[in-house]
Amino acid sequence: MKSLLLTILLLGLVSVLKAQEAPSDDQEDFSGIWYIKATVRDRNHTDSKRPMKVFPMTMTALEGGDLEVQITFWRKNQCHMKKIVMHKTDEPRKYTAFKGKKVFYIQEIPVKDHYIFYCEGQHHGKSHRKGKLVGRDPKENPEAMEEFKKFVKSKGFREENIFVPEQLDQCVAESD
Repeated sequence: MKSLLLTILLLGLVSVLKAQEAPSDDQEDFSGIWYIKATVRDRNHTDSKRPMKVFPMTMTALEGGDLEVQITFWRKNQCHMKKIVMHKTDEPRKYTAFKGKKVFYIQEIPVKDHYIFYCEGQHHGKSHRKGKLVGRDPKENPEAMEEFKKFVKSKGFREENIFVPEQLDQCVAESD
């Protein structure tokens, strides 16, 4: 009888501990590697320099719900790495960065392991908007691209401003 009671107590304790480990719905874990499948911005990519090559980005969940994003980009025939801390807001999947000058949204889409990262902000005194379709693997996904096109239309972007960059592996970067 004592061993049965002890077993029940132990199982109860294990289930309580497991429940505490699982993130709640409002604390999704976006940590890991993300591949940029497509981008859009409010200006045509041909109007300025566009990212011809992209590298996977790495997101890390920080204490308190903030996210650190490590991006690697190609400029002047060299890889450069930058880390950005996105600060959690009271609104789910909404973050701020650069002293509140930029607002980031992580929008869920109905395609597994795919999201849209959307940014609004100021750069050199001008407002701008960008969207990125991201996924957990680098493979093309036509369903995710269709969802991205719906998002583009809903935000008033021009579909011809969608750009599908060349995916490259991570490279050794010089920190900016």
